[in-house]
Amino acid sequence: MIYKRKSFHIFRNVGNESISGAELDDIQNAYTAFIPLNPGIKTAIRIVPEEQTNCKRGGEYCVLLYSEKKDGYLQNIGYLGEQLDLYLVSRNIGALWFGIGKTQEKPFEDMEFVIMFSVRKISDGSKYRKDMFKSKRKSAEEIWEGEQIPGVSDIVRFAPSACNSQPWLVKNNGELSVYRYMKPGKRGIMPADKVSFYNRIDIGIFICFMDICLEYNGVEFEKTLYSDAGGDKELVLNAKYRLCSLQGEKLHE
Repeated sequence: MIYKRKSFHIFRNVGNESISGAELDDIQNAYTAFIPLNPGIKTAIRIVPEEQTNCKRGGEYCVLLYSEKKDGYLQNIGYLGEQLDLYLVSRNIGALWFGIGKTQEKPFEDMEFVIMFSVRKISDGSKYRKDMFKSKRKSAEEIWEGEQIPGVSDIVRFAPSACNSQPWLVKNNGELSVYRYMKPGKRGIMPADKVSFYNRIDIGIFICFMDICLEYNGVEFEKTLYSDAGGDKELVLNAKYRLCSLQGEKLHE
């Protein structure tokens, strides 16, 4: 699904098919089965018609993501949200992470709204990405220092991010260290006070891609997460991966 996924910045000429009630139920049920980055953080989704939000991208519904506000909640919602993103691709439902979304909905079960997806049924499969490698992304050399891992280093860089900021850096010095990276003087079009908010969600998305790629390539790992309170430091450690062989032996001691 990573190769197929596409951010639909606007839904145009995607067909007239609607998302069925059964599919909406399936989305709710699928979300409950996703693996969180932090099981101690309560989250939930609500699905509402797009017109009940400020999103005007031609979607049929918006999926609202809610979370308790705890340490790591933004990375956690990014991690869960990307699993949802890839699930939607598998059901031919197009999605757009809509970071500036606002909703009329109130806080849900003591959880606050964090971010939303705009979604719509895609009748024509040709509207999905045909060649992921034509996407505008940093090269593997730009986001990965040290020895690269085939099938991982060259794929994780296609994780989606707010304003395509790609705020990550991996250092391989025997174990993989994943940093939230902010290039000095560069923040794109995002408001300065929102950069670290959205980029922490982005790091959760990136970690989701990392886990999927490592698992797909048969690389076992032990993952340790680190606190990231935000701010505009150039590098903030978010995760470390200790890699293992297929037999469970450490690749690096």
